[in-house]
Amino acid sequence: MDPVKTPQPGPRTPAVLYPLQPDHPELVAPFAALVQRTAARRLWLCQSFKAEPHQVLAHLAGMGHTTAVGTSVTLLPLRHPYEAALQARSLALVTGRPVVAGFGIGNPGFVSGLTGSPYESPRTAVRDYLRSVRALLDGETLDHDGPYHRMHGSLMPLDHAPVEVGAGVLRPGMARTAGEVADVAITWMTPPSYIEGTLCPALEEGARNRAVRPRIATAVHVALTRPGRDPRRLALAATGSHLQVPHYADMLRRAGVSVDPHDPTGTADALLRGQVVVTGTAQEIAQTLDVYRRAGVDEPMLNPSGVLLTEGVHAAVADLEEILAACDSFLPGSRQEAAA
Repeated sequence: MDPVKTPQPGPRTPAVLYPLQPDHPELVAPFAALVQRTAARRLWLCQSFKAEPHQVLAHLAGMGHTTAVGTSVTLLPLRHPYEAALQARSLALVTGRPVVAGFGIGNPGFVSGLTGSPYESPRTAVRDYLRSVRALLDGETLDHDGPYHRMHGSLMPLDHAPVEVGAGVLRPGMARTAGEVADVAITWMTPPSYIEGTLCPALEEGARNRAVRPRIATAVHVALTRPGRDPRRLALAATGSHLQVPHYADMLRRAGVSVDPHDPTGTADALLRGQVVVTGTAQEIAQTLDVYRRAGVDEPMLNPSGVLLTEGVHAAVADLEEILAACDSFLPGSRQEAAA
């Protein structure tokens, strides 16, 4: 029997994000199967404190879902840079496909609970961490004594698929740091106008001594308009937990998206109006994703949180499949060619 041929993603193809913390890899399998049977760019997982994301992705590869993958984002305090580089290249080895290893700092309370105190300089912590991970993946021997980790040594040589190192970015300061050291800047809930007017200039400033700035991967909440669906309800379901986190609320205010915990209707309208949550037909969503591309995004991640939380896995996958088909037929070229 001939092997099933997986459609190959082009440089403009969106990726797919499984946005929850899975109790078991089987819950993610329908999303992995979707990526494998379509031209979706890759499968992204976020940090999970239930089933650990690297192990979930390795399990899926063992099931035959050997797709390109990404982590958006795992948290620095959980593992030393040596372990982070080892995990990332192990995924590249078992999948045989490119990996984006994305990292973020977490909130100060979480950092304190694991390390004893919050990072005095989050930007320094991220800069040093990503530099060490990148150098280890590149086969270098490190001799680093910094305020947040020590690293003396190297990884054993191993051939594997490419690994990009990413940084979670919401505000200009971290964007400048990502511009210095990251291959990918990973953003969540960042409106296209904010990406273009605030984050891109900061990334370019940070990357002024590099040949190119990091490419941008952005998680975009999406939901098709269907009978009986309330876009406001979907918007709040999708974003509710993030709106309670101060740095997300601050980023949205900087972006001109007014969020008020005492006015859910007004907040939902602002999220929809600001294109933080994108609803409509599949073609309309494809057109809005092109707005993100013109703003500088190289890899949109389709995030179906609202539908997944209110209607379940099958409804979310059905939405994504329609949106991917529309994107495949609609999207023009991106501003910056993204690595496959």
